[in-house]
Amino acid sequence: MTGASASRIKFSQLRAFSAVARRGNFGEAALDLGLTQPTVSHAIATLEDELGVILVSRGRHGALLTPAGEDILKTVDAILGLLKTMEQQANRFRGFDGGRVRVASFRSAAANLLPEIVAQFTTQYPAVEVTITEHYDARFVEESLLQETADIGITFLPTRPEFESFELLRDPYVVLWPPTLPRLADALDWDALMTLPLILYPNDNSCFLEVSAYFKAAGYALEPQYQFRETSTILNMVAQGLGVAILPRLSAIALPSGVAVGQLPTPLERIVGVATKADVLHPPAVFAFLQVLRQHGAIAPQHP
Repeated sequence: MTGASASRIKFSQLRAFSAVARRGNFGEAALDLGLTQPTVSHAIATLEDELGVILVSRGRHGALLTPAGEDILKTVDAILGLLKTMEQQANRFRGFDGGRVRVASFRSAAANLLPEIVAQFTTQYPAVEVTITEHYDARFVEESLLQETADIGITFLPTRPEFESFELLRDPYVVLWPPTLPRLADALDWDALMTLPLILYPNDNSCFLEVSAYFKAAGYALEPQYQFRETSTILNMVAQGLGVAILPRLSAIALPSGVAVGQLPTPLERIVGVATKADVLHPPAVFAFLQVLRQHGAIAPQHP
C-alpha cells in the first residue's frame, strides 16, 4: 500500500465506496451500481491503495467501515454531492432543467389538444416550464412567432414561408344539430343545408373564411343567421334550437346535451400544424417539446 495519491482517484471508486458504506454489503452494493461484486471489491481495494488506509473491514457479517472509512465517507459524500450539482447545472444550460417552452395556440387547440400533450411533456421533463398563450385565431399565433414572443405555434397549414412546420392532425368541419330541429339526414345535401338557419364565427375568423370559400366553390352564398366569437355561445345557441352550426370538430369536443353531429354535403377539413420560426436557434427544451408534438401527431386518431 502506497501513500495517498488523490490525483489517481476515480469517481467510480468513490461511488463504489459510498454504495458499500450505505449497504454494508458488497453484493448489494454491486446490485445497486449494476456491477459485479468482484468489480466493486476491486474498486474499493484500489481506492484504499491510493489513499494508503483501510476503509472497509471485510468479514462474515458484511462490510464495516473502519474509523478512517467513517471519516473519509463524509468527504466522499460531499464530493459526489458536488458532482450531482455540477450535472444539474449542466442540465440547466442544456435546457432540460429550469428551461422554458413558450407555446402560442388558437383557442380550440389550447383547450382540447394541448393539455394532454403538455401533461405528457411535463412528466418527461418536470423542471421545464411550459407556458401557453391562447389566441382568438391562428393569425395571432403566427404574429407571436414572428415577434419571437413564442417558440412554438399551433396553427393551420399551409403557413408562411418564414416558418418551418409539420402536420399535427386533420380536423374536419361538422354540422351541429339542435335537439329541437328534425334531423334531415346524417349527411346533408346542399338543398337541405341552404334551408337551415346557420350559426358561425364572425367574418374575420379563419374558420368563417374557410366555410365561405367552401360555399362559394359549390356555387352558394354563405348567409349566416347568427355570428359569434365565442364557441360556447355558438354551442348554447344551437342547444336552444336557434339554428345549426358549422364548426371544426376540434371546436365541438364538449357538446351540450341533445346537440348532435352531422356531416356536410362534401368533406371539408383544416390541417392543424406546428410551426416555428425558421431562422431561430431554439434551446433543447423546445426541440424536446417538438418531439412530443411529432409523436402525438403520429398516433393521434382522426376525428369521426
